[in-house]
Amino acid sequence: MERNGIRMNEKDLQEFLLRNYGHENAACEWKEYKSLKHTLKGDAGRDLISYVSAISNMEGGSIVMGVKDKTLDIVGIQDFHTYTVDNLCLALLDNCANLPTEGLRLEEFKTIDTQKTVWILHVPKHQLRLPVYAHSKAWQRQDEHLIEMTSSRLVTILNEVEQRIDWSGELIPEATLADLDEEALVKARFEYKKCHPRLAEEVDKWDNITLLNRAGVAVKGVLTKAAILLLGKEESAHLIRPAVAQITWILMDENDTKIDYEHKSIPFILTVDKILSLIRNLTIREMPGNTLFPDTMKQYDDYSIREALHNCIAHQDYTLQERITLIEQPGSLLFSNGGTFLPQTLENALEQDGPQKYYRNFCLCQGMVNFNMIDTIGRGIKKIFTEQQKRFFPMPDYVIDCDKKEVKVRIYGKMIDEKYVELLKQIPDLSLNECIALDCIQKHKPIQADIAKKLKAKGYIEKIKSEWFISEYIARETKQLPDYVKQKGLGRKYYKDMVLRLLSKNKKGLGREDIDNLLLDMVPKFSKNPSSYIGNLLSEMKNKDNTIYLDGNRWKIDEK
Repeated sequence: MERNGIRMNEKDLQEFLLRNYGHENAACEWKEYKSLKHTLKGDAGRDLISYVSAISNMEGGSIVMGVKDKTLDIVGIQDFHTYTVDNLCLALLDNCANLPTEGLRLEEFKTIDTQKTVWILHVPKHQLRLPVYAHSKAWQRQDEHLIEMTSSRLVTILNEVEQRIDWSGELIPEATLADLDEEALVKARFEYKKCHPRLAEEVDKWDNITLLNRAGVAVKGVLTKAAILLLGKEESAHLIRPAVAQITWILMDENDTKIDYEHKSIPFILTVDKILSLIRNLTIREMPGNTLFPDTMKQYDDYSIREALHNCIAHQDYTLQERITLIEQPGSLLFSNGGTFLPQTLENALEQDGPQKYYRNFCLCQGMVNFNMIDTIGRGIKKIFTEQQKRFFPMPDYVIDCDKKEVKVRIYGKMIDEKYVELLKQIPDLSLNECIALDCIQKHKPIQADIAKKLKAKGYIEKIKSEWFISEYIARETKQLPDYVKQKGLGRKYYKDMVLRLLSKNKKGLGREDIDNLLLDMVPKFSKNPSSYIGNLLSEMKNKDNTIYLDGNRWKIDEK
């Protein structure tokens, strides 16, 4: 027997159908459908899209087309209209709201002896809390007929709870202690005692299996995938394949050219230190306040680097089969891991007072907590921001790409603007949210309307055109007045006086190029087109102020 358009005789096909689709029920329909012309979308409750809705709204199933109802005798589809194996599913998606694409497919069977064609449509189960609609109604099967979905069934679907599977907690029966790294086990025991000091003496009496059981990375002596990730030998990585258990460090130069890289594998409890040793965390000098005695410090705060890397390990979606990466660029570190950002937004993560409600890798996180690698009270991300604030460095940048299922975090190891640093020093009582907002302003990023209103009320910022800038008051206090003037400009009256003063010394007039040379470096920086700004200024002086006129291609003072 051969399938998917490859021929077989009718007897074999009949036996195959009876064996695999021999009973009509909520998951299986038999339909004669000799002609498909009015079959896909016809009478509501009787056409193909209605049955697709009904089957999908239960657990999914199959529709056998080209067979007699009741008997399953093969009659074959005789008129396909415009439908093919390639386009039928697309037509269904156009006519069935919320129908999932994954799992929706069509199989074609042809008989060699009788030249008959049977199609089997495989219909996936509806997505979580999303009923599938046809003719603007959600359908379900009742006995041998279709009915509009009952309110109780609709409520059941709308209240469905996602069944989450913890990949990291899956057991590996074939794994043994021989698959674990001895140094990693020593480190794990040391950190467990550090995390649970009251149990230190008791922990010394535990064997390794007891330690792993108590840490949550083994269940009754059977190792989990989390145990392999944290403690496994490098050669034990095959036990969790196809997952990729690697952290890649890449060094880039000023031109974004890759100049070095290394791949580090498990055990992750030791790998983090190996990765950190590769980072060029240079010593820099920073002048706090107005002191003449500089303090020295590293480019990157050690806690922030570890926290960011540990977060990548803890929240990586290992089913995506991707590496964790750390890209070292001049002045910044870029961390990235695969998976959606569970708090959904950075604001949610920063405002969260307690632990997350859900962890993608609960078993792995539990082990990392017990081995003193992370905490679960939701303070990690906030602390990274706070540490950057203490150092007067730019705030971390989070890039959350839901489509690519990727989270990136950039931590800065240098100042973007020294005047911004002075601003933070002059206003020591800034809240973290205010600091983040001012950081966005220095990076020319948008800020939320409510916090912009508060900063404006305090006199910290002001709006020029559609963009926020540091206010004149703050500019004066932090010695940023020259930059402020460049951003806002000196005022239209000032420019007009400059033009008149220049023209008064040139009785024959001046061309537009001469006036541009005078003003181009002085017009406000928020102007996207300085040349147009000057053109509008001259037009206003000519038509509204009546102070200048255009004689040919030369501007002159209007003395009338």
